[in-house]
Amino acid sequence: MEMSEQAECRRLQGKVAMVTGGSRGLGESICRRLAAQGAHVAACARTVEAVEQVAAACRDEYGVKAVGIPCDVTKEDTVAATVRRVVAELGGLDCLVANSGIVVPGAIHEIEVSDWTRCINVNLVGYMISAKHVVRYMLERGGGGSIVQINSKSGKHGSAKNSAYAASKFGGIGLTQSLALELAEYGIRVNSICPGNLLDGSLWQDQLFPQYAERWGLTIEEVRQRYVDQVPMKRGCTDDDVCNVVVFLCSDESSYITGQALNVDGGQTMH
Repeated sequence: MEMSEQAECRRLQGKVAMVTGGSRGLGESICRRLAAQGAHVAACARTVEAVEQVAAACRDEYGVKAVGIPCDVTKEDTVAATVRRVVAELGGLDCLVANSGIVVPGAIHEIEVSDWTRCINVNLVGYMISAKHVVRYMLERGGGGSIVQINSKSGKHGSAKNSAYAASKFGGIGLTQSLALELAEYGIRVNSICPGNLLDGSLWQDQLFPQYAERWGLTIEEVRQRYVDQVPMKRGCTDDDVCNVVVFLCSDESSYITGQALNVDGGQTMH
């Protein structure tokens, strides 16, 4: 379906969504897609100017209410204040998309414990803190809502020299399943999305491709082809691939789905 057709459908009309890590890349794409589907959006991330720009684009292009809120998901007081502001300015909160995440690679005998812990704090503890305060609001208003964590195929199998990231994502799936069990009776659904490699994203373009090309003595195009060849569908994951599933999980169409970690990786992971 083309984006113009999706905007006409407005599958999330009137819902309010909070997106962490919403300042750029996949997070920005998620904010824009939710807005295109009629949701009022809070773009949350540490960079003030960037989240305000995303919110302005959502307002101007899709005619929804949108705010940009600076937020560090590892700081509980900041997250609690962010949730209060979302509710006050947008009139409620129906969906959390926990997208904040970092990658801190390194061999286990070389990586600093502080770097390893920082990755866990952002990717896993930050998800828990965000969920805690969003759930607190959802319960106070009588239940109902959807929490979607952006996980990774690295949450399903290990990743060499990337143990902090994989551990945080394995933990994220465990948290998703635990919250789904805990909150099902209140009508709050909790699911994870496990994307494949976003080869056109800034992480790959700016960091991983040059690193791997230097390490393996290959060109960037040869590195890219190596990763494409690992995927049965022979292409990388795109923001649109992920956004399609985010919209579904935030919508009432997925009302009987909870506790799942849905693979969006072209068949690369099949469990």
